[in-house]
Amino acid sequence: MLRIAIDATPILPKPSGIGLYVANLIQALAALQSPENFELETIYQPGLKNWLRGNLSFPSYLAAYPNLRSFPVPVRLSNLLIQFPSLFLSTFEQSFGAPNIVHGTNYTVLPFQHTRRVMTIYDLTFVRYPEYANSTVKAYVDRVQRCLQWTDLVFTISESSKQDIIKFLNFNPEKIVVTPLASRYSANEWVHQESVDHSFSKSPSVSYDFSKPYILFVSTIEPRKNLTHLIAAFDYLKHKYRLEHQLVLIGQKGWLYEKIFEQIERSPHRESIHHLSYLSDNLVALFYSKADVFVYPSHYEGFGLPVLEAMTLGAPVVTANTSSLPEVAGDAALLVDPNQVLDIAEAILQVVSDRAFRSELIAKGKARSQQYSWQNTAQETLKAYKLLVS
Repeated sequence: MLRIAIDATPILPKPSGIGLYVANLIQALAALQSPENFELETIYQPGLKNWLRGNLSFPSYLAAYPNLRSFPVPVRLSNLLIQFPSLFLSTFEQSFGAPNIVHGTNYTVLPFQHTRRVMTIYDLTFVRYPEYANSTVKAYVDRVQRCLQWTDLVFTISESSKQDIIKFLNFNPEKIVVTPLASRYSANEWVHQESVDHSFSKSPSVSYDFSKPYILFVSTIEPRKNLTHLIAAFDYLKHKYRLEHQLVLIGQKGWLYEKIFEQIERSPHRESIHHLSYLSDNLVALFYSKADVFVYPSHYEGFGLPVLEAMTLGAPVVTANTSSLPEVAGDAALLVDPNQVLDIAEAILQVVSDRAFRSELIAKGKARSQQYSWQNTAQETLKAYKLLVS
């Protein structure tokens, strides 16, 4: 039987980004497993503080995941195994049991000798745009390059990212498999459920008056997302066209976010700009479903999952014409040059002022979103696993 060990460490109590990918992938793979097919093991590394206390227990939010197995050192120490591959490696490899494949889900995979090694690389922000990365992310460059020396297969999430891996990391294209992401929302399950019910607007965790129309952004608050240009475009529309809309920014603070909030404070329309941090899936769905337009002018994305989520829940999309975003959006979004504030502003104005065009984008977006599902992602991932060991 094929046995697969997959790293669940990136999953957090409030997952986002990589954590969402890993959580959904494991759940979709678990639904496919059977005694005749394959067996899935879920690997977890404790945090450094817990490890120092001798606490190797699993977090409660991982309790439902299949065949949990603890790797007895934290991520910070296991990174030393990448720098010094021969350091106690055989001892630590035994803690994984004897899988056929070990899948590192966060830009690394350990150089085990008795199993196939698979690694997911989501994007190359830290290579292509180091100015958008902090010192921790910049350290990925050396680590990823080391891991590629012993990696048998790389998963990535778009053709755009695949081309970046080939070009900037000089990795064999025949060893790269693209498995696109999917929305955390299913169009069939969410659009008519309580996630878009008016009662959610009364939640004490949301301080927004939904009677006011709004422009929406959802993602981490950091420079790469190009929020400075979005805010400038919003100010332009308010000044020139007296636009009645508010601007709602949903997302946790990433790194180098300070200048973004300074710009909001300087805005003459700052009372119309609202930042909401981490919200439940239901509440984010509510904001998507009621937005007049979703705007995602990011400079660079490995996939751009918020674009797909917005289309799934019926928000018309304006997004950048860069990296993976045109690949994900197809003809179902209005594409703009993210470096041109006026391009962003004019696209927003076109969507909110032309009802027929807005309806057309919504219909195209819903149709486009049907092409993506976590079941498809899991099936393509499993197919690649099996080919690797055949």
